[in-house]
Amino acid sequence: MAEFGFNEHHQNEAINYMRFARSKRAIRLKTIDSCFEDLKDSRLVDETFTVDEVRDMLDGLQLVVRGEVETELINMAHTNVLLLRQLFSQAEKFYLRLQTDISELENRELLEQVAEFEKTEFKNQNKTNQEISRPKLSPLNEGGVSELLNKEISRLQEEKDKLKGRLRTLETQAMGALDEKTKAERALKDLQKVQGEQKMATRSQEITSLEDTMAALQEDYQKSLSVNAASQRDLQDNLVSAKHDLLRVQEQLALAEKELDRKFQQTSAYRNMKEILTKKNEQIKDIRKRLSKYESDE
Repeated sequence: MAEFGFNEHHQNEAINYMRFARSKRAIRLKTIDSCFEDLKDSRLVDETFTVDEVRDMLDGLQLVVRGEVETELINMAHTNVLLLRQLFSQAEKFYLRLQTDISELENRELLEQVAEFEKTEFKNQNKTNQEISRPKLSPLNEGGVSELLNKEISRLQEEKDKLKGRLRTLETQAMGALDEKTKAERALKDLQKVQGEQKMATRSQEITSLEDTMAALQEDYQKSLSVNAASQRDLQDNLVSAKHDLLRVQEQLALAEKELDRKFQQTSAYRNMKEILTKKNEQIKDIRKRLSKYESDE
C-alpha cells in the first residue's frame, strides 16, 4: 500500500477496516442465502406452478432481497460516516483540518489497487466463518468486534423471523387474492357474454331503424327530384316566353324609331335645314376650287 502513502500503522488500520467490512458482507450474504432457502422450503412444495404463482414468489423474494441489500448499504454508509467522525475528531486535537475528495472514491485505478491488496492480504483466509470469529478488528467505540457482531446477528435473526411471518401473511393474502381473481374472471366472462347478447340485439334494432330511415330519405329524394324537374320545365317555358316578348318589344321600338325619322323628315324645319346645309356645301366646294386655283397661280 505504499502507492497510497500509507505507513505501517496506516496499513494495519486499513486491514482492520477491510476485515470489518468483509465480516459484515459475509453476514449479509448469508442472510440473502437464507432468504432463498426459506423460499425453497416454504413455497417450492408442489411439482408444478402457474405463472401467477411463480410471479408472486419472485415478487416476494424481490422485496426481501431488496430490503436486505438496502439495509446493508445504509448501514455501510452510516459506518463510513462514523469512521470519518473518528478521523476528524483525532485531527482536530492536533489542530488539523481534513478535507475529502469525493471524486477519488470512483477512481477505477485506485479501486483496482485496493481490490488487489485485499486479495493478496486475505488469500489464505476463509471468507466467511473464519473472518467472523477472528477478534482482530479494533473497536469503533468502547465495545469489541465480537459484541458488535453478536448484536448484528441477533438483529438479523429478529429480522429473519419477522420476514418469515410477513412471508406467510403474504402467502395467505396471495392465495385469497388468487381465489378472488378467479371468481372475478368468471363473473367477467359471464357479464361479457350477457353484454354481447344485448349488444347484438341492440345492433339489430339499430340496423332496422337505419334501413327504415334510409328508405324514407330515398322516397323524399325521389319526390324532390320530381318537383325540381317540374319546376325546371316551368322556368324554361317562362324563359322562352320572356325572350319572345323581348324580341317583340325590340321590333316595336325599331319601327317606332323609323316612323319618328320619317315624320321628322316631312317637317318644314327639316326641309329648311336640309336646304341650308346643301347651300353651305356648295359654298365650301366653290371656296375650295378658288383656293386650288390660287395655289396653282402662285
